[in-house]
Amino acid sequence: MQNSNLTTPPDDLTALIPVLNRAAARIADTPEEAQDLAQEVLLKLWLRLNRGDDINNLRGYAHAALRNQMRQSLRDRHDIDDVDMEGTATAPDAFASLALSEACSMIENLPPHQAHLMRLVLTGETSPAALAARTGLPLGTVMSRLARARAQLRRDMGLEPGTPVTALF
Repeated sequence: MQNSNLTTPPDDLTALIPVLNRAAARIADTPEEAQDLAQEVLLKLWLRLNRGDDINNLRGYAHAALRNQMRQSLRDRHDIDDVDMEGTATAPDAFASLALSEACSMIENLPPHQAHLMRLVLTGETSPAALAARTGLPLGTVMSRLARARAQLRRDMGLEPGTPVTALF
């Protein structure tokens, strides 16, 4: 391995360490496994950045890489132990929880008027008419703000345009 080309991690990558540690702790079986997952993702990100790869949304990319690393870990464990998903300690909905947590943190990066509507949607209010009545905004304004917010969340989370809204959570 060529260590001479490696530089110190950028500040934005260093800032991701506690975020990834918390996210990994939510989906891993043990604290040790969580630490291994987070470190593996950080190492991969560091190597990609040192290679000159351009990652537009480092936080979103890191969360996606963490989920993928956990899935790979489960696949590897399955191959070694020949265990079915019912035998694992990580609940299948752990990935959904991580994705929801990731989406919630990305909602905070939206413009305030879009973030407000998306937080209302997260509380269970999905009817644009009800949101319009609740906020006092015209229905068309609510619908356009929600559409822009969902499009931005798709981009931030690395999802293809037109991906169903349910994939955001």
